[in-house]
Amino acid sequence: MLCQLWDALEFIKQTPLPFLISQHLFKGEQVVSFTFDNVHGCCAMNDHPKLAGDKTDAVEKVSAIIPCLNEEEAIGSVVVSVLAQGVDEVMVVDGNSRDATAERAQAAGARVIVEPHRGYGRAMMSGLAQIDPETQIVLFFDGDGSDRSDKIPLVIEPIRKGVADFVLGSRLKGEREPGSLTFSQIVAGYLAGFLIRVVYGVRFTDMSPFRAISRNALEKIHMEDETFGWNLEMQMRVAAAGLRILDVPVGQRCRMGGVSKVSGNLLVSVKVACVLVKTFFRLALSLRREGMVRSGGIF
Repeated sequence: MLCQLWDALEFIKQTPLPFLISQHLFKGEQVVSFTFDNVHGCCAMNDHPKLAGDKTDAVEKVSAIIPCLNEEEAIGSVVVSVLAQGVDEVMVVDGNSRDATAERAQAAGARVIVEPHRGYGRAMMSGLAQIDPETQIVLFFDGDGSDRSDKIPLVIEPIRKGVADFVLGSRLKGEREPGSLTFSQIVAGYLAGFLIRVVYGVRFTDMSPFRAISRNALEKIHMEDETFGWNLEMQMRVAAAGLRILDVPVGQRCRMGGVSKVSGNLLVSVKVACVLVKTFFRLALSLRREGMVRSGGIF
């Protein structure tokens, strides 16, 4: 090591122009870094721990699933914006739209899967059944333009870096455009977060569809719900399983067009609320029987 240091110093002396050079030597589990500054005539040596399983040369493949129903006004630009964030593939699951949603999604670069049976969770499962075998991170995103694609790196990078298994993009923590969320959506987000925290000791601030999960984690939690209870079920299952969870601010924009399938209609909102409450208590009891509940909650 001293010989290498001496050779580097001799090289610096013979170089007339100011420069900065850095050399790394690997020894066992340590990375020894020498930095030479010809401008200030100094040398620094630092030891850095070598990270186990360093994947700097390998980037996990990301697949996005976007469920859609009659979103022709927004879906094209949504697909383009998601692909622009480095997502490897976008799959739009179309619920037999009566407009040009499928055609515009395909023209924008998405793979289109037609799911003839209604159900939010069913659409998600249809998309998951078609993802690339090499996909390691699955991103879930809305097709109405309300989710901010520029926040995608904030949601997927913690999984890529190995610090989280599941990341929820919180609309309530981020900057929201006026009118982007209805009162019922806000209440539902807070209520879901409160119930999950009471039962599992895990803090969520929203029940946003904007989320990402590692493939390994997804395979462990065994999703089942085929309705609007899908998002709640996923949050409950990752919490009960004790997975590494992050809740990050992503905000919310107003939808680009079309009509919400959940909010804005009192009857539908009440129906969805009933489904969520039923899903919560049914799943809470089921997870308790399965022995998946982590310590820290009331069970």
